[in-house]
Amino acid sequence: HKMMLTRLIAARSRSLRRSHTVLSGGTLRRTFSSKSPLVVDNPYTLKTYCEVPQMNDKTVLGYVDASASVQASWKNVPLAERLDMVEKALDQLLASKEKIAKDVSGMMGKPLNQAMGEVDGAIDRARVLCSLAPEALADDLLPEKENFFRKIAREPVGVVLVLAPWNYPLLTAINALIPAILSGNSVLLKHSERSPLCADHFASAFEKAGGPSGLVRALHTGHDEIASVIKHPKIGFVSFTGSVPGGSAVYQSVASRFIDTTLELGGKDGAYVAPDANLDAAVETLVDGGFYNAGQSCCGIERVYVHDSLYDDFITKATDIVNGYVLGDPSSNTTTLGPMAQPSSIEFLSSQVNDAKEKGALVLTGGQSATDDKGMGRFFRPTLLADCNHSMDVMKEESFGPVLGVMPVKSDDEAVKLMNDAHYGLTGVLFTENKERADMLAPQIEAGTVFMNRCDFLDPELPWTGVKDTGKGVSLSKHGFRAFSRLKSYHFKLTT
Repeated sequence: HKMMLTRLIAARSRSLRRSHTVLSGGTLRRTFSSKSPLVVDNPYTLKTYCEVPQMNDKTVLGYVDASASVQASWKNVPLAERLDMVEKALDQLLASKEKIAKDVSGMMGKPLNQAMGEVDGAIDRARVLCSLAPEALADDLLPEKENFFRKIAREPVGVVLVLAPWNYPLLTAINALIPAILSGNSVLLKHSERSPLCADHFASAFEKAGGPSGLVRALHTGHDEIASVIKHPKIGFVSFTGSVPGGSAVYQSVASRFIDTTLELGGKDGAYVAPDANLDAAVETLVDGGFYNAGQSCCGIERVYVHDSLYDDFITKATDIVNGYVLGDPSSNTTTLGPMAQPSSIEFLSSQVNDAKEKGALVLTGGQSATDDKGMGRFFRPTLLADCNHSMDVMKEESFGPVLGVMPVKSDDEAVKLMNDAHYGLTGVLFTENKERADMLAPQIEAGTVFMNRCDFLDPELPWTGVKDTGKGVSLSKHGFRAFSRLKSYHFKLTT
């Protein structure tokens, strides 16, 4: 699933020696890597979409030093000027919208119209974060006390390493990139090996915006080198979105240096359809929340608990919607479900479906791999499973694909108990027409966000966080800026 960094220390020696050009300290120079280039296939054509040369350890560590040098001056730039530069970078992203969207679609299979929407969404989210920055980064001036001046200032942490995933490669990167830059840091951005060109797009946008050369740098390298980067004394913070094993490895690495990290490691988000829910709205919203982006979303809906009184109608209506998805060429406007980004997903999803069938689930639609009507793509048919229970892997372990399990429940209490029966806790969803019911149930749900009558949505003015194996830390909102600065106290005695 959402794999980008499952191990930080891996023996990966390559014999092919290739030269490539990198940007360091504002100048171009030739470097060499003994590693094979990173090859990314197109999940629809299954042909190579891009090849990206990987940097060697010496080059990568040189990037850290160069980024630290840039940050030493960037931290003194007033916030108003930082905001102006970020806005210009966003303009550059918008100007390259079609190219960026094409690359996202080509690397991970997202339908092109959805990839275009992600570009727009990333820019919109960034602008909200910009609007929050003045308050989030302002000094706290304490009331004067006798003969003393007291202030709490926020200083940047230095060089921020952002490790971004492939499933939403633009939106997830924005969550850390924008507050890090606005807080006065420089950024080293490494995307998943499934979506490496996204890091180049961000670096290019900031370069074209006229900011300091190298303020945002793209890293293309392997796990060994990233482990070395985290150990570098100039790295002040690490933002990671990916798997639980990868997050655990990152956490151990940063702990050895006493720096901090945000870890967003996935979810198994559950929804409850209460007896007073608007059934049509619940079905439409939850099916979309489960199958959008081919189910490859950390906050996508993966399990639904429906009150007995609505269960049969929910299943009937949901089956009709799921059967309407169109598998096809991601570049076509008629395609509503793209291929699976990772080849390994097909086997994993098949195993979950087979396990559920063996334990009594009904496969109402889907349940197997597929190609489109042209014989193209690595697809998994959108799958709806009824009569599920918690002995099934599909109700406990993250699927990260177009598979949705549904289970009947008899009460609110049973629904909440089952929603909490998972080792993730990103979001929980309640469908009810009664806010009092939602107010009563929300505190009982073990999740970072509780939705009422919506799902699979990030409001950039609200903190994005989670509990249990979902990870640690906060992104988005004014609270998401805290990670990228450290507090310094000013305690001045004015006269002696």
